[in-house]
Amino acid sequence: MNRRRPRRSASAEELLTTLQKLTARARHEVQVHQARVELAEALQRETLPGSLPALPGLQTAARYSPARSGLNIGGDWYDGFRLPDGTLAFAIGDVQGHDVEAAAFMGQIRIAMRAIAATTADPGQIMARTNDLLLSIGSTLLATCTFVRLDPRARELRTARAGHVSAIWAAVDGRSGIAQDEGGLPLGIQAKQEYPVTRHRLTAPGAFVLVTDGVVEGRSLPIDEGLEAVMRLVTAHVSAAAERLADEVMRMAERTGHEDDAAVLVLRHSGFPGGAG
Repeated sequence: MNRRRPRRSASAEELLTTLQKLTARARHEVQVHQARVELAEALQRETLPGSLPALPGLQTAARYSPARSGLNIGGDWYDGFRLPDGTLAFAIGDVQGHDVEAAAFMGQIRIAMRAIAATTADPGQIMARTNDLLLSIGSTLLATCTFVRLDPRARELRTARAGHVSAIWAAVDGRSGIAQDEGGLPLGIQAKQEYPVTRHRLTAPGAFVLVTDGVVEGRSLPIDEGLEAVMRLVTAHVSAAAERLADEVMRMAERTGHEDDAAVLVLRHSGFPGGAG
């Protein structure tokens, strides 16, 4: 009769060697993980603008907050720059995914929009051409985005939206709302898309606030309730400086229990000298 030989128990020395190997592997993985986090943070920091354009009658402010854990950094971004015709451009977006790849893709979108905006001031065309350019380079990521062109002479905003969270606005005369702009698909899904342009007249001093979904959606708050909460907050603080208003809106992200990163862009307008009506 064949008897199975008893399995030899590992010695203390063998167990210790195995534990050392597992510890070394875990330490290496932690180091690699940390290196990727630091690289994503560096890309995020260098890609976001150091300052935003402003002019008499306009205050601007922005905030960015990374997610609370792991590699959830690198997806949200904002930008602001002057256009050749004297108007101002602002944008905010959210890239699918996180980590180094998302941070790099965010940089590509920002560079593409700036380059295209130098040749056309129409927000819908800027969005459409950016979408086609991103698809032409074979990117597998997608992004939501809102692009805003502010014309101080006409006292108006023209916006185009690619699957992004709605903007919030409030005026000092008590009016407020969630912008119901018609939009198109997120960037990077399908070529030859059209992005309708919505016109917002700045008839009274107030604020126009752009956010990413990390501000208004989280474990403790669905997005519709989050947008309503931010609208009430902006209405209550509409007379405050842009910096303070941006801080107040970003605190909303902490209350939602957000697991995504979050960005806020505030345009606080109080009347433009020489404007047309």
